[in-house]
Amino acid sequence: MPPTTPGLHHVTAIAGDPTDNAAFYVETLGLRMVKRTVNHDDTGTYHFYFGDGEGTPGTNITFFPWTDAGRQGEFGAGQTRDTAYLIDPEAVDYWAERLADTGVDVSRSERFGDEVLSFSDPDGIGLELIGADAPSDATPWPDSPVPEEHQLRGFHAVTLAVADVEPTAEILTDVLGYDHEGTEGNRHRYRSEAGGPGSIVDLVETDAGRGRMAVGTVHHVAFEVPDVEAEEQLLEVFEERGLNPSGVIDRKYFTSIYVREPGGVLFEFATPAPGFTADEPLAELGSRLTLPEWLEDERDAIEAQLPAFEPPEPTPADE
Repeated sequence: MPPTTPGLHHVTAIAGDPTDNAAFYVETLGLRMVKRTVNHDDTGTYHFYFGDGEGTPGTNITFFPWTDAGRQGEFGAGQTRDTAYLIDPEAVDYWAERLADTGVDVSRSERFGDEVLSFSDPDGIGLELIGADAPSDATPWPDSPVPEEHQLRGFHAVTLAVADVEPTAEILTDVLGYDHEGTEGNRHRYRSEAGGPGSIVDLVETDAGRGRMAVGTVHHVAFEVPDVEAEEQLLEVFEERGLNPSGVIDRKYFTSIYVREPGGVLFEFATPAPGFTADEPLAELGSRLTLPEWLEDERDAIEAQLPAFEPPEPTPADE
């Protein structure tokens, strides 16, 4: 039996304009820009990471900003529909008002007994804030424009849209150690054995055709695993199932493997170490363009081809 995962490590999506993307996640949602680097497989594209005060695994949403015109994605089966963050139940009213005041169209509902705020980012990525009494490993960011008591507390869940729930559910339960926790309408909830932060995956069936990955869609969902040995064990299991996983890949801040589950969603399995302080001190996270050592010799060429970007300048809530 391969090692189980405690839950989500990060979610990676595709944005449009990099300045607008960073402004929304930092200045509106109050997340810290913990890393500004490039897509290792496409060095002409930024890779932004937004998370809590330390970039704790399970708090980071990341983006590849694609600035080419006409590269808008299309939502459909085999994609992540919504990425949900945990907030304190007492913060729901604050966030409903904050989002509305910044021009974000937000709806309010209830799910499995918790209040839910649903909205989209400027590129159409589906987001939710869940007011729930649930565990969190998030570290507050002192310079956030959002007061500490209202800050996002890391991931709560992801909602995956698939044509048929059963094949994806089998991977969650038989390989990753998730349990079916309940069904509400067409939503099937699965929770990791650890039951900690970001431990929920919701599956919903959709009649839509296969989605097209581009701006406004999620590229992949990453789950946490402890180390490379665990990744290698998972590789064996996925190979036995004929799913053609990648090998182990060094992503500088973690190592990863990738596999597309039977429903079409790209899964990543990433380690918590070495983390974002591997090349920047904690106080300076996200303040400059960082490159892995194998790309450092190409810095001038890489910087010359990157699109224009204005870093966000949030006003701390306590000022």
